[in-house]
Amino acid sequence: MGDFLVNFTSQIASTSPLEWCAVVLAMAYVLLAAKQNSWCWLCAFVSTAIYTWLFWQVTLPFQSALNGFYMVMAGYGYYQWSKGGEEGASKSIQYWPWWVHAGIVPLTLCAAWVLSQLASSQFNSDHLLLDASINLLSVITTFMVAHKILQNWVYWFFINIASAYLYSQVGYALSACLFVGYVGFSVYGYIQWRAEYREQRGHIDYSGAASKGIQS
Repeated sequence: MGDFLVNFTSQIASTSPLEWCAVVLAMAYVLLAAKQNSWCWLCAFVSTAIYTWLFWQVTLPFQSALNGFYMVMAGYGYYQWSKGGEEGASKSIQYWPWWVHAGIVPLTLCAAWVLSQLASSQFNSDHLLLDASINLLSVITTFMVAHKILQNWVYWFFINIASAYLYSQVGYALSACLFVGYVGFSVYGYIQWRAEYREQRGHIDYSGAASKGIQS
């Protein structure tokens, strides 16, 4: 335990200004996303640009590629959120049935295993499978965020736990702490979105009942 604390403290003390900047912006992204504030995508763009470079320095190719993808998705997410519905209203929260997720998760993990095997001949890393799994699941979950799928926060809960472990193993202690915090943020985001989703459903049910009453 003593060695762990010494190593952890040493890693935090040696954290670069770039990593500090990326962490602060990443925290801002999650908080703003939970509040459905479109400024979250600007924070995401700058933070992921920094992480794209940082992860390449410690031989996490899938994390580096993932953050490059996040830069593109930041623009896509902003477009989706600002577009709203047909009448200009903010985009409503959607819900995917359980069987969709029952297909997504195992297929994604199998694809990650294939990718890690292919990459093992090009990269010398002990974490390629975890790296690839986080990459692919995060890509799917980012699309879910952009389209406001409620269960995206459940995916992030597990992705963030895995990411915190991975980053602690490669010396990015501050980023590991960030992702431990993300676990709590993912719970907060889910509660916020679920409450709004239920409100939407109640409004739809009420409108539908009212419409039927008028027709009758």
